[in-house]
Amino acid sequence: MSTEMDDDSSPVRRRVSCTKYFDALWFCYSPYYQMQQYYRVGKLDDCTKKFSALFDCLSLKTKSASEAQKILEEHEKADAAKHIWIMRTEEEASRHWNETFGHLDDPTC
Repeated sequence: MSTEMDDDSSPVRRRVSCTKYFDALWFCYSPYYQMQQYYRVGKLDDCTKKFSALFDCLSLKTKSASEAQKILEEHEKADAAKHIWIMRTEEEASRHWNETFGHLDDPTC
């Protein structure tokens, strides 16, 4: 969820903004986006994920402040867990590199 800090309250209290999700849903129904999806994926997007994101954001506004804060923190932790890179130590990276590309150093190849 997109959040902004309130000017008059503590940094813990955040104001939820659903504008980003509304814009994404609005753009999803545009012919430009639909043709782009058809070209890239081979089918039109039904926009259900974007609608769900907007609905979740709007429903978050009906929650109490503490409950909303807890849900936002859970979303942030889940987003942080979706990291696309595999973090390795220097030794692990060296071993993986040699396993994957070590054969290229072999002069008989």
